Amino acid sequence: MIEKTIKISGKPVTFRSSAAIPRIYRLKFRRDIFKDLSKLEKSYQARSKDSEDFEIDDLEIFENVAYIMAYHADPSIPKTIDEWLDQFEMFSIYQVLPEILELWGSNLMTDVQAKKELAEVSGR
Repeated sequence: MIEKTIKISGKPVTFRSSAAIPRIYRLKFRRDIFKDLSKLEKSYQARSKDSEDFEIDDLEIFENVAYIMAYHADPSIPKTIDEWLDQFEMFSIYQVLPEILELWGSNLMTDVQAKKELAEVSGR
């Protein structure tokens, strides 16, 4: 489990990434977070090169992922994404998204390393 605090509109917001995130995301949104984050990362990289804006679907994925990671870190936040987003002033997705992608990537690397170590211990 990895946590990171990011300032959004001057407010510190803690995000948590763990093995539970894909399940929580799937139960809440009926979507696959791996596919969604892969699409979002590709859009972000393409946007960096071409200076294109994100599509509406990408913005929705970003909001969903950010909300789930924030809720995972602090279950006392508002129960809906709209209420949660309403507490912030306008902010740039381009400042927050790289932080969330990094947090997700760090968690995946930790999971892969743990699986490798388990395989070594079990002799597989």
